[in-house]
Amino acid sequence: MAAEADASGLGSGGGPGVGAEAGPARELLADGLLELLRPAVGEVDQQVQSVRESQLELREQIDLLAAELCRINEDQKVSLDLDPYVKKLLNARRRVVLVNNILQNAQERLRRLNHNVAKETARRKAFLESGMVFPGSPSK
Repeated sequence: MAAEADASGLGSGGGPGVGAEAGPARELLADGLLELLRPAVGEVDQQVQSVRESQLELREQIDLLAAELCRINEDQKVSLDLDPYVKKLLNARRRVVLVNNILQNAQERLRRLNHNVAKETARRKAFLESGMVFPGSPSK
């Protein structure tokens, strides 16, 4: 029903006054949403970066441990079967690398989103400061 009201309001020929009154409220709402999202995007980006750094450190530690286990296995006079443990470590390392790649892709998307939010906010502020009527839909 709300979609019908929007469609009928836009197509009813209500004149320029209807669109002009809805424009500033819509712009205020859009600006508020952009400003609301910006800190959240920044915080998530920071957390993703922290997790990525932690994952890189974990991967390095797994590599060191696997190398140390191989060295111990070679140095022992009594044959210890450490191969299953080394394989488990290498499997864990593979999973850490996979998660790190996923986090890297998510972080890149967040950076692009943050950039687009900043660009859109700057564009809207420029329109508002110049006194021009802001178009209803963003251009691409």
